[in-house]
Amino acid sequence: MTPDLILTNARILTMDPARPRAEAIAIAADRIAALGTRAEIEPLAGTATEVIDCHGATLLPGFVESHLHLVLGGVELAHLQLQGADGEEALARAFRDFAAAHPDRPLLMAQGGHYAMLDHPMTRHDLDRIIADRPVAITAHDHHTVWANTAALAAAGLLNGAKMPHGHEVVMGADGTATGELREFEAFAPVIALGGEARLNLGIATGAEPAPWPDEAQQAMDRAKVAAGLAHAARHGITSMVNMDGNLYTLELLAGLRKEGRLTARVKVPFHFKPHMGLAELDRADEMSRRFDDEWLSCRFVKMFMDGVIDSRTAYMLNDYPGQPGHRSEPLFPGPRFDEIATEVDRRGHQIAVHAIGDGAVRTTIDGYEAAQRANGRRDSRHRIEHIELIDRADVPRLGALGITASVQPPHAPGAMDFAMFPTLDVIGKARWNDAYLCRDLAEAGAPLAFASDWPVTDISILRGIGAALTRPTYEGGKDQRVPLMEVLRAYTAGGAWAAHLDHITGTLKPGMAADIAVLSADIEATAPGDVAALEVALTIAGGRITYRA
Repeated sequence: MTPDLILTNARILTMDPARPRAEAIAIAADRIAALGTRAEIEPLAGTATEVIDCHGATLLPGFVESHLHLVLGGVELAHLQLQGADGEEALARAFRDFAAAHPDRPLLMAQGGHYAMLDHPMTRHDLDRIIADRPVAITAHDHHTVWANTAALAAAGLLNGAKMPHGHEVVMGADGTATGELREFEAFAPVIALGGEARLNLGIATGAEPAPWPDEAQQAMDRAKVAAGLAHAARHGITSMVNMDGNLYTLELLAGLRKEGRLTARVKVPFHFKPHMGLAELDRADEMSRRFDDEWLSCRFVKMFMDGVIDSRTAYMLNDYPGQPGHRSEPLFPGPRFDEIATEVDRRGHQIAVHAIGDGAVRTTIDGYEAAQRANGRRDSRHRIEHIELIDRADVPRLGALGITASVQPPHAPGAMDFAMFPTLDVIGKARWNDAYLCRDLAEAGAPLAFASDWPVTDISILRGIGAALTRPTYEGGKDQRVPLMEVLRAYTAGGAWAAHLDHITGTLKPGMAADIAVLSADIEATAPGDVAALEVALTIAGGRITYRA
């Protein structure tokens, strides 16, 4: 077949160990037709073939965003963005300008807050001083805490507290009313609902489906928000993604966009298994996987949360938090129950991904995966642990031995990119800094690496993630956890594809595979780590090209 497109005079990193380098690539019918030297590929051009001279730029597989929240990200693009707005004066200015621009919004929701925005723990009274007569809320950058003002708490029915499932909390003050701090998804779901976005938060909050099922007009409104998230991801060079929350409704929205010609990435969506569910609920995962199982939309995996996050001290630890004797938090799925669930999910042939931040959560997850292997035998499961922000040294070699994917986010390490060193490192405690935010040690112990942003927790730009992986600081008393460039690129391409069972479609550059390609405007191997984010990306996704500059 005569190629539709040839990219030549490039430094091609194929991520294929059998043939790691090439100079030119030919694409026909949205598939890679051939790659090799210029002398081999350029003569394949026909009269209608578009030939692009890359002038020595680096070409590699399209980026795989191995852990993101597409629907939440699409929704939150319309919210107030608070990055860099620290201190009460800056917060007040940002919120009042946003309120004036949106006089009819039932909730003024902001994104990008953090636990040290003020010089004291934030309360509803702080937000009341900014705006008291309209509901106001701030989502923390980790998306596990929301701070709300009195009007928002009252409208959501939370001002006097509310009974919550284990692991979710409306924090109460000494006066018997809510302080304004809401921990974990079900605690702040009633506030989210004030903004009319409850349907699109079900995939992460409860794992349930909308009831009643939305009509076509409502679905069209929701598809528009998902499309905004897809467009944002496309601008950042992402050709495939693993959505880390989900339900059948998420897949139906994506299927609707596919029919409209607006699906610009291959998306894997999980069934979100929550602590209140019984094993019979896994029938829903089976059904989602039967209905969606092609190279564009798929399921066949189950997502779970084992704990919360470090800053709010809801991550499950093996030892007490510094300065809080007796407090380690608790797992959302105690060990024996998780062993049972993991064994059944594995028996059904699904992949498992578990959010595990604290070292206790990580160990419980590893134990469950090991129990599943004992019960069912070892298969090509590629079970994953998401984040691994703290791990006991005894557990490091277990990931490689059991074939568990380390799905980590380089920009999240304190001191990397926009994340401050403190208060996170204080909450961990200096004695444990050597066990925190490991990348190199996990890789050297044989754990497959998959890198991602966790968008919308941080900037979705993979180029910034590459910079973070190459430049992150070494904590006092710890080992350098920076990862060599080629391993970083593999973790954002072939590693992410492998971790998502998408490696037969994309992730490497081989004849017959999908033509998901990123072209960096310069030779990335000759670019200083600090300059990585300045590169330009020209991207082909199923034949269409997008250009992005970080």
